[in-house]
Amino acid sequence: MTWLYQLLETLLLTMRDVIPIAIILFGFQLGVLKRPIANWKTVVLGFVYVTFGLSFFLVGLELALFPIGENLANQLTSPEILHPDGSAGPYIWQDYLWVYVFAAAIGFSTTIAEPSLIAVAIKANEVSGGTISTQGLRISVAIGVAFGISLGCFRIVVGDPIHYYIMAGYVVVVIQTFYAPKSIIPLAYDSGGVTTSTVTVPLVAALGLGLASNVEGRNPLIDGFGLIAFASLFPIIAVMSYAQLVAWLDKRKSQAIDETELNEKNAAVPADISEALPSSAVPTSTIKNNHSIKE
Repeated sequence: MTWLYQLLETLLLTMRDVIPIAIILFGFQLGVLKRPIANWKTVVLGFVYVTFGLSFFLVGLELALFPIGENLANQLTSPEILHPDGSAGPYIWQDYLWVYVFAAAIGFSTTIAEPSLIAVAIKANEVSGGTISTQGLRISVAIGVAFGISLGCFRIVVGDPIHYYIMAGYVVVVIQTFYAPKSIIPLAYDSGGVTTSTVTVPLVAALGLGLASNVEGRNPLIDGFGLIAFASLFPIIAVMSYAQLVAWLDKRKSQAIDETELNEKNAAVPADISEALPSSAVPTSTIKNNHSIKE
């Protein structure tokens, strides 16, 4: 019965959070625009779905995702994993290899499954007329999140200040902004926000707190947070890098096609000229050269 009480409590809290949103939307529709709500029954039903869906999701976070993330962080930092041979001694950053691998894997998989990213990728594909690949965008963002979370775990292990990494990352973003295709820059900046949503944040937050709690000399309050910042920053770099790579490959492909067409034209020109010119128009030097070659 504990979980039922928790579900009812979460449902009431979710209703408290959703009602102001509904008031604003309906207030602008009826008070400012002064137009009736189309399909209001469907809209109300949608709000009911959202309320119950968020409630179930939040309860699921508390019952499953947060405990699993913390438990995995505890197990991956246990002496049996860090030193399988049973040797004692201080741990170095290389000993946490499986932590980095798990962080990258969980970052990639949760981002691929992120509903907000799927929606943005589909819309970007529609607006661009198919120029921006849905799968390409999702995979590039997922790679950025995977790398960012792994780097964030490395920072927790070694204890470096977070601002060094974040400032260096945004320097790279600023430089890339000058060279990336202009059409992809706003989408790349938005990609950093859509990744830190319902699926990614709970597991990443639990991983960071669990890791900081189990690494000696780390403070969960200071070192446990910050992985979300890495998960927001590096997708921007990844998407712009993906766009730059695609633009470079397209440029090389077009250059190769142009060179092929030019070579074909150059190869066809002498034959066409010799067929078009009469024999009297052929220079005497050419005839002499031909005789000398035959001799």
